[in-house]
Amino acid sequence: MIERRACMSFAPAAFAACTFLASGAPAFAQSATANAYPEKPITMIVPFAAGGTSDVIARVIGEQIGRHLGKAVVNENVAGAGGVIALTRAAAAPADGYTILIGNTGTNGASYILSPDVKYKPEAFAAVGLIAKTAPVLAIRNDFPAKTLTEFVAYAKANPGKINLGHAGIGSSNYLICKNFIAASQTSVTLVSYRGAAPALNDLLGGHVDGVCDAATSVAPSIQTDKVRALAVAAQQRLEILPDTPTSAEAGLPAFQAEGWNAIFTPAGVPQPILAKLNAALRASLADPAVTKRFNDVGSTPARGAELTPEHVQALVISDIARYKVLLSSKD
Repeated sequence: MIERRACMSFAPAAFAACTFLASGAPAFAQSATANAYPEKPITMIVPFAAGGTSDVIARVIGEQIGRHLGKAVVNENVAGAGGVIALTRAAAAPADGYTILIGNTGTNGASYILSPDVKYKPEAFAAVGLIAKTAPVLAIRNDFPAKTLTEFVAYAKANPGKINLGHAGIGSSNYLICKNFIAASQTSVTLVSYRGAAPALNDLLGGHVDGVCDAATSVAPSIQTDKVRALAVAAQQRLEILPDTPTSAEAGLPAFQAEGWNAIFTPAGVPQPILAKLNAALRASLADPAVTKRFNDVGSTPARGAELTPEHVQALVISDIARYKVLLSSKD
């Protein structure tokens, strides 16, 4: 670094050049860092246990981003507290692009409402781009007395508090599916919190809970093999992978809408050129027809066009925070 007192002793022309070098040094360093990025593997923090929706999507996209960047993306599952533990860790990570986060409508939207004392705020993260939108499903054990969504709602109203629905933790997108169902159906059910979607689904398969609020990404295989029964997809259209499962409107509860999303974030302060590299790798990954098929096969819709911009993700976060301030009036 050139000291100012040394510059002051130079002739005017030399002083101007010296001033340019001094002021441009940080930009030079940032550019050099970005050009070399990545020089080592990248850690992708996944806020939930292995086997759930975020984990499945993270594994697909992490593999592809690593291929395009030329360095491995290593997924690290940091489960607990509906994503708060993972986001706390991600927010405190160095802003160098070597720690990224897969977030969703719960972790990056509802968590600020449910846990107002968290050590991070929305501005602690920089958005890279949307990965995919996810389709929410309400599924129940096969031996449950109700066979349709209408019957399930009627049973819940006749037996307030007696139905148990599992989810991936308070603040998770699956928890929000449950809360949307309760609000739409005006029923009272007991919500059971787990450290991820997979443990909740395992307990449903074992008959320990009556149903789960989940995304098709993780629950579809169990529905397709008749291990559990799907009552509805809480979205506007049926899913190709679950053609016999009606939408919530078709099943008689049109107000039950809870489409989710997953996106990539970094700690705030990552140099813009590195964010651009990550975004370019995300775009290239999602442009691959094989990747599109992998997402479609698990009931997710890959991001396209403007959805891939950081601005789109930031707008989603802002709108979800506003939405869940209304919905989340109580904790379960």
